[in-house]
Amino acid sequence: MRDLLQYIACFLAFFSAGFLVVATWTDCWMVNADDSLEVSTKCRGLWWECVTNAFDGIRTCDEYDSIFAEHPLKLVVTRALMITADILAGFGFITLLLGLDCIKFLPDEPYIKVRICCVAGTMLLIAGAPGIIGSVWYAVDVYVERSSLVLHNIFLGIQYKFGWSCWLGMAGSLGCFLAGAVLTCCLYLLKGVGPERNYPYSMRKAYSKAAVSITKSYVAPRTETAKMYAVDTRV
Repeated sequence: MRDLLQYIACFLAFFSAGFLVVATWTDCWMVNADDSLEVSTKCRGLWWECVTNAFDGIRTCDEYDSIFAEHPLKLVVTRALMITADILAGFGFITLLLGLDCIKFLPDEPYIKVRICCVAGTMLLIAGAPGIIGSVWYAVDVYVERSSLVLHNIFLGIQYKFGWSCWLGMAGSLGCFLAGAVLTCCLYLLKGVGPERNYPYSMRKAYSKAAVSITKSYVAPRTETAKMYAVDTRV
């Protein structure tokens, strides 16, 4: 059962980390809504903006100014959060690979490998936090901006909604949470991680024999009161 949980968590961690990386470096965090008057599809990402003509399919992209230039707070914070999530999810996935039983890394130390899986699960849980905060905050900001324009009857000719890159960031973050939960909670509950349970059988047997021999060889010293009581009973 433990091996199955490890493989499920590895599968989730792989795709979740991939989703986060793809979401960070794609250009469709915002896309023009269906009620816009534009004849082309406009997508805005964290690093550039692309326009695709609806008639000939020609796609042109313009990069934003330097990262040191002034950008909206939403853009700057989302960049930082998503990059942090990418790094943590990547390290969590690599750490999880080292903890798998099928990987020949510390094959005689199952207790340490289980601990490595728990560390990987913790990293994945932490990675999901900035990812979900960044993607959800971006989506909410886009929705609030559009709703405020509609509420005040302001129509600029184009309305935006959050696109598939934002959805991908949410999916990757939730996948990191799920993989981390499997590694840190379910794996610990279904398979004991105590040192005695994870050591090889030969080591446990030798340890048990040594403990029995020490117990047998130890004889508690008799106190003076016990000696006097023994003499009285013999008399």
